[in-house]
Amino acid sequence: MFALALGGAHAKDGQAGPGANAAAYEPTVGQAGKDVVWVPTPESLVDQMLRMAEITPEDYLVDLGSGDGRTVITAAQRGTRAHGVEFNPDMVELSRQAAKNAGVSDKATFTQGDIFEFDFSDATVVTLFLLPDLNLRLRPLLLDMKPGTRIVSNSFDMDDWAPDDSAEAALECKSYCRAYKWIVPAKVEGTWALDTKATLTLNQTYQKLDGYLAMDGTQHAISAAALQGPRITFTANGQQYTGEVNADRMTGSDSGGKAWNATRQP
Repeated sequence: MFALALGGAHAKDGQAGPGANAAAYEPTVGQAGKDVVWVPTPESLVDQMLRMAEITPEDYLVDLGSGDGRTVITAAQRGTRAHGVEFNPDMVELSRQAAKNAGVSDKATFTQGDIFEFDFSDATVVTLFLLPDLNLRLRPLLLDMKPGTRIVSNSFDMDDWAPDDSAEAALECKSYCRAYKWIVPAKVEGTWALDTKATLTLNQTYQKLDGYLAMDGTQHAISAAALQGPRITFTANGQQYTGEVNADRMTGSDSGGKAWNATRQP
């Protein structure tokens, strides 16, 4: 794709962005940016992305490549603290003025800078609208974020990291109308010792798992195994196990109601 916004979400196609009346500067569709050119995103997809992210007032959203600030400002209007990172200083000033005009300057803030140099590790939601090669450059950083962090991308995926969800814009949309969502999975690869003297060995590919549960001298292959953020589920030896991962410990219960704990082994 030769043209794509370096911004999470912008104006409706054919319409001015949120800062059109906020300053003399007005962005032009197709204008050059640091890595790509700027193309506006329909309002309906902004709404869809924020719905998929399930933002709340407790969240901190970072929009990587925030363009004219529309995603950040819309999130702030819904009570979420949001921050945009944008390389173009004129866009940043436009966004700040638009946030002021919208009455959300306390929740919608912006940094002029490079998305690859900005520390967004404390975000609970990350939004982006970037070309696939940029997504792949960001992917290792995203996977290192706290398990449960939601990542929502406009139109472009993360190659072999399959999305947890995807959806089209709910209302009329002519181009760039699909959003993808990932939930950062906990890192569970390796061997875990259960308090029942069983041993759980896990192989992990993003949110997908396989492996086996060894107990009483027998290895039982696990099935229906998956991660959703810090939450783990799998079935072994006729029991379904559900639990939560917290660094090097897991705690949960099985389908018989019995509690279980596991500790990661060196």
